[in-house]
Amino acid sequence: MIPRLSRRAALTSISAAALMLGSRRLPAQTVSRTVTDSAGRKVALPAKVTRVFAAGTPAAITLYTLAPDMLAGWPDPIRTDQLAYLPPQYAALPVTGRLTGRANTANVESVLASKPDLVLDIGTIAPIYASLADRVQAQTGIPYVLLDGALTKTPALYRQLGEMLGVDASALASYATELLALVKQRIAYVPGNERARVYYARGPEGLETGLAGSINAEMLDFVGVRNVAATGEKRNIATISAEQILAWNPDDVVTIDQRFYKNVWRSPIWEEVAAVRFKHVFLAPDKPFGWFDSPPASNRLIGLKWLCNKLYSGLFTADFAAETHDFYRRFYHIDLSAAQLKALLEPAA
Repeated sequence: MIPRLSRRAALTSISAAALMLGSRRLPAQTVSRTVTDSAGRKVALPAKVTRVFAAGTPAAITLYTLAPDMLAGWPDPIRTDQLAYLPPQYAALPVTGRLTGRANTANVESVLASKPDLVLDIGTIAPIYASLADRVQAQTGIPYVLLDGALTKTPALYRQLGEMLGVDASALASYATELLALVKQRIAYVPGNERARVYYARGPEGLETGLAGSINAEMLDFVGVRNVAATGEKRNIATISAEQILAWNPDDVVTIDQRFYKNVWRSPIWEEVAAVRFKHVFLAPDKPFGWFDSPPASNRLIGLKWLCNKLYSGLFTADFAAETHDFYRRFYHIDLSAAQLKALLEPAA
């Protein structure tokens, strides 16, 4: 079992493990090119990349959508109810552990055991992640690339990753480009007085949230609504008091937690909140990956039109079931059944 560690402990664990495993490092690979990642790091890549260790779930999902056969394994276990939304050969991939993220696991031995040509991390670009990348790369001899996972940079992310892997990413990059542009175009016509005050509820009580400006809540920023959790703090996630929820009194609530969604309608904490009184609490689909967050990666693309329709009363009127089926075929390599589509688009209360 891989232990859960803080990021500081993870770095210490990596150092210790590397000392013990030095003789077991992978052999040096033939370098064919040097690339610059999103943190400005110069990384030498091997002549051919065939196997990639995903440092976190955003990297695993993005890699899976583009080049699934290169994915060494999933950083975290996939829930049983999510497995049916993945082809069997990818659902059966091993759990490799993760180097980044909240309550991250860090295990250099598992990285080496996966025998990857590349370690890939996608998400927020910050010095602590670049430091981790440098240390893992130095201690394993495996190139480690850090790429920006911001929603607006999804097209560029696909193009950059495709070039690194030698894979044609033009179709997915174009899809992302056109979708982002269309959503921006549509919401530009929504009057300012029709843009709701929205709260993003996480956890079974709904008292954890993604702060305005964070990667976890950037979909709210993108669709032009006001995230009531605009605290000015330089954090992604925060715990909120019940009193603060009542003071904010949001018009709409978006959640990724089915437990919260089922209980909010009879919760004494939430009963006076406008979003609950007017039935404006929306549960984002999460199979095989979340449509809104958890993790914040390219899986959010399918959630953009869904979110707009919830917050703007049907801003997109096309056959959304057909669009969902098309997205899952393009990105998740699976043809959804009618029952699966229904389960995604009509969550049980």
